[in-house]
Amino acid sequence: MGRMPSFDRSVVVDAARDVFWQRGYAEAGIAELEEATGLTRSSIYNAFGSKRGLFDAVLAAYLDDVVRTRLRPLGGGDPGALEAYVDEMRTAIAEDAPRARLGCLLLNAGASPLASDDAEVRALVSGYTAEMRSAIRAAVTDRRPDLAPDAVDALAAVCASLVVAGLTLARADRDASLATLASIPSTLTSWGSR
Repeated sequence: MGRMPSFDRSVVVDAARDVFWQRGYAEAGIAELEEATGLTRSSIYNAFGSKRGLFDAVLAAYLDDVVRTRLRPLGGGDPGALEAYVDEMRTAIAEDAPRARLGCLLLNAGASPLASDDAEVRALVSGYTAEMRSAIRAAVTDRRPDLAPDAVDALAAVCASLVVAGLTLARADRDASLATLASIPSTLTSWGSR
């Protein structure tokens, strides 16, 4: 019996991430994935079950490695954490960092036809946005301890919506994306002051 070829799963998933991020699930071809990962079609299918299995692994890794890493500082007691989170996104988009310029991989998946046909993708995207809203709510609580809980909820919902809009616009309209994200700090400071 032949020996199974070995490869670093995380390197393969990261290489596939770039293809899916650039092209989307439906448009990413197996040949592109073979070229990017250095695996043959049969190795991809043996390791991940299918193209979809590879995509699922990419989304899970993106959620853990990118999203949760960025959300972790929110709500840790630092009143400037939300502004720092937004500044990091704005800097990456403004500097044309290749991945940042493509927007959020999970939001892109949620806006694709795949999400309308697949409950697992919808659940993953819904879970991600709930996690983001919760982290932003915690950061708003740290930033604006003067607000009542219902005002914190409303402000957090607005800030989360602005983050989603900014990340969604990054792919198509960088200037609008940057302007949307830039509005978050002033929204934080001016909320409730009338």
